[in-house]
Amino acid sequence: MPNDDRTKIIYSRTPESAAMLANVKRAMAITATLNRLTFNDADEIRALFSELIGKKVDESFLLIPPFYTAGGNEIRVGRNVFVNQNCTFYDLGGLDIADDVMIGPNVSIITAGHPLEPSRRRAATIGRPIVIEKGVWIAAGATIIGGVTVGANSVVAAGSVVTKDVPPNTLVGGNPARVIRSIGD
Repeated sequence: MPNDDRTKIIYSRTPESAAMLANVKRAMAITATLNRLTFNDADEIRALFSELIGKKVDESFLLIPPFYTAGGNEIRVGRNVFVNQNCTFYDLGGLDIADDVMIGPNVSIITAGHPLEPSRRRAATIGRPIVIEKGVWIAAGATIIGGVTVGANSVVAAGSVVTKDVPPNTLVGGNPARVIRSIGD
């Protein structure tokens, strides 16, 4: 298993895996409450999301439930962030979302995975960070995989699977996502 300074590896049956499981249970309880709310409950949604991530979110943060996560404590969000309904953020590896980011419905941002070798898959959970820079729009149904940075002002087209870094000011699309063209003002 490759391990660089940005990769987190948690082995099964360790104190770290027990802590990870406890955090998943905590997140599931918070999101169950959050997911009973409606669009009109924006203040309560912000309060619960702040509890989930362990830091108060800006008043400009807007999330439309339902929302799912496997932790929450490794999510960081900037100002003026919009998260549409039915998104899933697995944040074990760390998830940084900058200011002015828009995330469409049914988007999955997944920092966690497992070893490829069948005999090792249940032995460890691997987390690699995801960074979403300022002004990014991630369109409906896209998936972002751990270890990726989505550059400032870029657009990830609907249904795309992002497995590699996205340069700033570009439109990417497809599976796997590739650069379609540069974008500007």
